[in-house]
Amino acid sequence: MYTVSIPEIPIVDSIKLPSRETAVIVVDMQNDFVKPEGKLFVPTAPKTIEPIRRLLDNARARGVKIFYTKDTHYEGDPEFTIWGEHVRYGSWGWEIIDELKPTERDIVVIKTRYDGFYGTPLDDLLKVYGIKNIVVTGTVANICVLHTAASAALRWYKVIVPVDSISALNEFDYYTALRQISFLYKGILVRSVDSLIFE
Repeated sequence: MYTVSIPEIPIVDSIKLPSRETAVIVVDMQNDFVKPEGKLFVPTAPKTIEPIRRLLDNARARGVKIFYTKDTHYEGDPEFTIWGEHVRYGSWGWEIIDELKPTERDIVVIKTRYDGFYGTPLDDLLKVYGIKNIVVTGTVANICVLHTAASAALRWYKVIVPVDSISALNEFDYYTALRQISFLYKGILVRSVDSLIFE
């Protein structure tokens, strides 16, 4: 058994963001990950549903653009050898949870890898809408959330992550993601979705 000390991770109490230059990305809040009967259930994911819902309500009321990523796999996908079959295209598990269903004004991006930018039109769409700041939420913190946040940062978007809006398979993975987003990618961690002020 190893003991690991967690380095100090800076978390701000609030942040103001310009509505017209900010987007929210909801990463992979799909039945297979969020529902207990899902094929790759993340135990802490249900606790993030309500914070993400509040964030989306706030963002929509202020004209903030909202994107969803939808992890997607097809028959024989090599990733099944790592995680088992999950979010198979067209299945119940592949659907975004009812509590956070996209509206007709939101944009859903289908992705086949951890990174929401890899092989998708996400970067182009963000540029079309003049986005400079990205609020990243969803699951899984150290996998698809981290890879998407990292890819955004490497494209020089300002990344903001409310720490109550992401979930991981275990506590170690959760704090690893926070550390990497903050330390390596210079993302801003915010204490709560309620601390985001869209102007």
